[in-house]
Amino acid sequence: MLLAADVSRALGILLAPRTAIIAENLFLRRQLALYQERKVKPRRFDRAARIALVYLSRFFNWRDALVCVRPRTLISWHRSGFRALWRWKSRPGRPPIPIGVQRLIRDMARDNPIWGEERIANELLLKLGIHVSPRTVRKYMPQRAPGCPRGDQRWATFLRNHAKGIIACDFLVTITASFRLLYIFVVIEHGTRKLVHLHVTQHPSANWTLQQLREVIGCEAKYSYLLHDRDSIFAKHLDQSIAALGVTVLKSPPNSPKANAICERVIGTIRRECLDWMIPISESHLRTILREWVGHYNHARPHMALGPGIPDPPAVSTSTQRLKPRFCSRDTAKVRACPVLGGLHYEYSWAPLPVMMGLPH
Repeated sequence: MLLAADVSRALGILLAPRTAIIAENLFLRRQLALYQERKVKPRRFDRAARIALVYLSRFFNWRDALVCVRPRTLISWHRSGFRALWRWKSRPGRPPIPIGVQRLIRDMARDNPIWGEERIANELLLKLGIHVSPRTVRKYMPQRAPGCPRGDQRWATFLRNHAKGIIACDFLVTITASFRLLYIFVVIEHGTRKLVHLHVTQHPSANWTLQQLREVIGCEAKYSYLLHDRDSIFAKHLDQSIAALGVTVLKSPPNSPKANAICERVIGTIRRECLDWMIPISESHLRTILREWVGHYNHARPHMALGPGIPDPPAVSTSTQRLKPRFCSRDTAKVRACPVLGGLHYEYSWAPLPVMMGLPH
């Protein structure tokens, strides 16, 4: 603050007339002379005053104007400042890299725990054009936890890598308007959260369930694991037949619905967003309701676990892609609302306005 005040005063003096500067200089010299005659010991100079005196001494012969301290004291101040400047410019070690690159190195080391400093340095050089030595990368890499010395991959990464080959199945029940009990068989993919199969029956059995799973798995080796609970309907011969198709059967522990959490969650979604609001009249009516809702779930409903995303998004045409500005004009496009299940849900999309040709102005 004192240094800034001195700078402001210096700017004011530069703008003042030459006569005023000379008069003020003589006035200050006279006061300093009286100060010296009375032999009053001045206060100790602070750092701001030392910097100001050292800097101003470059513009005139300061030896005649120096009163408060000895000349060798002012020279020692100048030498101290010179040493501090070169100590700062000659500090040991390499200069720090930009903060953004430091943060990027930490993120890369955190997201790829099996990478070392050389791999991260090569990734920065070859992919991003940032030249950083491996020793500098090691300096900014976060320290590994004591229980993870090798940098093993996280459990979430392991699940994501294997989720594409896992399907899960389960049953839920619903009641029609005539109080008939119907069973709904659900099969969902873990990786895409897509409902790959959904069927309705009044009398489920192991053979019927096996046929539904055969339709899902097919002859292609698309899935590696099938997850289901320990219900008696999943008989031993059912698991053996599925294993013959090249799919490993995984049974959840007893009384552990969270072990099949993804399938249990989608069953709750079916109830909350569809069956709790509809009263099926018959089995065929229930199939119609579920067919329309499954199409909405797979092709239009956002899913938070996907980023958010859609399990099976429809192909977007080129004309529709051009209608995705941040702020769309009402003169070129409008938002179209398509009802699902008679207005229980709505799907929204951009729709171009029809071009009217030949109309008089």
